[in-house]
Formats: sequence, structure tokens, C-alpha cells
Amino acid sequence: MIKRILILDKDHPYIIYKLRKEGFICDENYFDPIEEITKIISLYDGIILRSRLKINKNLLKEAKKLKFIARIGSGVENIDKDYAYKKKIILISTPEGNKDAVAEHAIAMLLSIMNHLFISNQEIRKGKWNREPNRGREIKGKTIGIIGYGNTGKAFAKKLSGFEATILCYDILPKVGDIYAQQVDMKTIFMKSDIISLHVPYTRKTKGMINEDFIKNFSKPFYFINTSRGGCVLTDHLVQALKNGKIYGACLDVIEYERCSFENFFHHRKLPKNFFDLIHSKKVIMTPHIAGWTKESKYKMAQIIVKKILSINKKTLC
Repeated sequence: MIKRILILDKDHPYIIYKLRKEGFICDENYFDPIEEITKIISLYDGIILRSRLKINKNLLKEAKKLKFIARIGSGVENIDKDYAYKKKIILISTPEGNKDAVAEHAIAMLLSIMNHLFISNQEIRKGKWNREPNRGREIKGKTIGIIGYGNTGKAFAKKLSGFEATILCYDILPKVGDIYAQQVDMKTIFMKSDIISLHVPYTRKTKGMINEDFIKNFSKPFYFINTSRGGCVLTDHLVQALKNGKIYGACLDVIEYERCSFENFFHHRKLPKNFFDLIHSKKVIMTPHIAGWTKESKYKMAQIIVKKILSINKKTLC
């Protein structure tokens, strides 16, 4: 039975309110480093966090009572999954909660870069009225390749259905295609895509997957959207593809050089030259890892976390 839960990141107040109402003891610890958390973890049946800390093997060794780790978000890359599974600790995440936010954000970025919305807005503010240089492109008639067809990939495809485009998807799992996207192999994605949107988790296999060799496989230039994880893209290779025209434009909500917590990107850091190539390029639009960060998604993820924890507790009582 789950009795005591350690909460390591501030989030929607619904989580603590609902869990305490259900009889759980919820201890909040938003500032201690991992070393201090490791000293007290043996007291707890569960952990709730976002991205402030990495849950490593040393901590898990001391977690004698731990039954679950719940991450508010779509990925669990800040948890030593292999060791957690070895200890039969259940891992929870909430990709269902922010899938619509991510999908809408991806479309917003795509429309912005294809129609030069940000550039022309800035130019007008500087007294420039450039119509022909800012002639845009339409989504209608294009082929969109979605790589990773889980919760966010499916939501993205569904929201694109009214744009009269051809939607293709690739996933390592078979038979995940639906009425919104036809599942194909990567060869077809490379051959037909005008737009690529990345919706994969960050793993050993996806780390740096968008690289020079990957980009060279495409038969024509394309627009690129990344709302998954920055580490899936090698920035040097992306910059080169933007410069040589292999990629028309990039919509980046995530950056290779983000901290594990996804916070304080510019704080006391010396960033590489290729990051400045991105921010000075008119072919790039960037946002600070906020694709899934809406007011609505925050509440939905809180509801899902609580529901999943209650479900685990119910099973432990059976």
C-alpha cells in the first residue's frame, strides 16, 4: 500500500490537494540536491517530479519502499529506467496530458516559418514593407512525414487533417497508423516528405538521429519541426543543412544544449557558435521548450498523474 509520497517539483496544486484528500502523506522538497534526497528516500513509497533532478542508481539503491516514480511530462529520460525496472518500480509519465498542446504548437511554428510571420512582423516594426521577399508556402498539397507516432504524433496528424495534406508516419512499432496518417517505412518518408515533424522519446537510439547522414537521405528539401528533445538533433549538421538549402526552415522548441531540467538556458553558460548560427538565421524559429506548456496541459497532466497513482495503489491493495 502507498502511504507517503515525495514531491520534488512544484506543479499544479491539484496533485497535492487530491492526493492528500485520498489519504496520502505528501512531503514537498523543491530545493535539496540529489545527495540529500538519497538520504531520506527510504521513507517513501512514491516520487513525483518533473525534471529538476536525475533519479539515479545510487538513489534507487536506497529506495527500499519505493513502488513508483511519476514524472509530470511525456518522457522519463531523467530516470535510470533499467535499474528501476530491475527493482520492479513502476514508472509513470503523462504524454496524454500535453499531446494537444504540443500538436498545436508544432502547427503554429510551421505556419509561422512557412509564411514568414515572425520575420515580416519584425520588418514592419522597423519600417520595412517587404511583400515579395515574404511570399509564403501553403501546407495544402504537401506531404508531411511524422517520425514517432505515439500520443503527440497522433495528435499532430489529427490536427493537420483539415489542411488537405498527405500525412505519413513512421514508428518502430507496427500497425500504429490510423485514419489520419498512413504508416510507411523510412525510405518512403525520405522520398516523399516536404515537412518532417519529430515526435520520438530521447533514448540511446534517438540521440543525434537527425544528423548529416539522415538529412542526406531526403530526395528534396524540407521543413523540419522538433518538439521532442533537443538531443535528438546534431546542431552542427542542422545548421549546415540550413545553409546549403537541404532544409528550408527549422521550427525548434527544444535545443541540443538544454540543461537536464530544461530551465535557465542562458545562465552562466558559454554557448557554441552553432547556437548563434541558429538565432541569427531567418530560416529558424525557436521557442523555450514550451510546446507542451499550456495552462490546460498543466491541469490535464496533474489529473492524469493522480489517476495513475490511485490506480497503482488500488492494485497494491488487491
